[in-house]
Amino acid sequence: MTSDSTLPKLTDASALRDSCGGAVHLPGDPGYDAARMPWNVAVQQRPAAVAYPADASEVASVVRAAAAAGLRVAPQGTGHNAGALTGDLDDVVLLRTAGMTGVEVDADARTARVSAGALWLDAVDATAPYGLASLHGSSPDVGIVGYSLGGGLGWYARELGLQANSVTAVELVTADGSHLRADADHETELFWALRGGGGNFGIVTALEFRLYPIAAAYAGMLVFDWTQAARVLPRWAEWAAEAPDAVTTSFRILQLPPFPEIPEPVRGRQLAMINGAVLADDARAAAILEPLRALGPELDTFATVPSASLVRLHMDPEGPTPAVSDSSMLAELPAAGVDAFLAAAGPDSGSTLLMAELRQLGGALSRPHPGAGALPMLDGRFLLFGVTIAATPEQAAQGTIDAGNLMAAMSPYASGATYLNFTETPSDAQRAYDEAAWPRLRAVRAAVDPGGLVVANHPIPPA
Repeated sequence: MTSDSTLPKLTDASALRDSCGGAVHLPGDPGYDAARMPWNVAVQQRPAAVAYPADASEVASVVRAAAAAGLRVAPQGTGHNAGALTGDLDDVVLLRTAGMTGVEVDADARTARVSAGALWLDAVDATAPYGLASLHGSSPDVGIVGYSLGGGLGWYARELGLQANSVTAVELVTADGSHLRADADHETELFWALRGGGGNFGIVTALEFRLYPIAAAYAGMLVFDWTQAARVLPRWAEWAAEAPDAVTTSFRILQLPPFPEIPEPVRGRQLAMINGAVLADDARAAAILEPLRALGPELDTFATVPSASLVRLHMDPEGPTPAVSDSSMLAELPAAGVDAFLAAAGPDSGSTLLMAELRQLGGALSRPHPGAGALPMLDGRFLLFGVTIAATPEQAAQGTIDAGNLMAAMSPYASGATYLNFTETPSDAQRAYDEAAWPRLRAVRAAVDPGGLVVANHPIPPA
């Protein structure tokens, strides 16, 4: 139900139907509840309306109609990070881009152009036949646009950096309904802000980005029973700090449910796992991984595989999933930090987390990228992430406690920075940027959206 105070705006919002070919859902409509549901179905969004534009022209029409009705607009692709978009949405049109799909590959130029609703699996499937790869993430059904605007941390990141800095052009509708193209030669300050500044500057309708000649990678996983974590994690932490840029890995404690979609060897088990990818020939890759293999995993799948297979290497859930999570950036992972991690998430912790993860940073992620946008690098050596399934309110409550306990245990080793793509609750976005970037981002926001019409999940206020 909606409050009486919102009814006039909802009445005005009915004019949105004419702007969007009828693909608009208002509270009370039969399709409203399905339309407002994000990928993370634990999050309840109740906006004034939900619009599904088919193209850039309809996006512009929705923005103009919303502004005329006194409403704001929140762009959303899949809604993986919907938990950060909380609070009162009574005056917000949720603009879902899922109907705007398509991937075009220019193999000669090694670039791709994707529409706003394209998923990473779409791009991976489109580029693989050309022996090209993108800087995709660990989930096939994550939206390309949201991932890219927020940074984009994938399996080649320590060698090639964040996906945001491989973006070559952005097409978007700004708060006044204008359709712009921002690239190295046009709207250059806006182009800088979009690459790492998230969804604060308009509604992206298309994205272009570089591809890389990666037809195959040496990738896989090393699997141990979680009772071996106290032996494995210290070695991985030492190795990760000195490993060459060619390798990007993660260490995870997993408590996997007995779901049929999970591969049989690990289904329903509690594990310690190292997985990742090496951009090197077999001999060099094997030499890089040898210290980890010497630990004697019960399962070792590392081998040369098609690069397209890496989009599912992490075994992330596909399809709508209820989840709660927390994250932190770590400046270091000393022996005491290893002990703290295991005490909070290991075999004797009592934690209910589905996954407690440490992602290896450093390499290209720790160096300014030439011509980078607002997020040139990540201020940390490891990214800490805890997540669990929240199918019931009780599971959500306990998972929130357990994820919070993990963050608290690791707080002595935190860098103080945050990575917004892994921050799924409301937070201070300023912590994601350096001192020079924040006022510059606010100035760009003031230039393109002084009235704050666009609602981002991690808001940057106008200067």
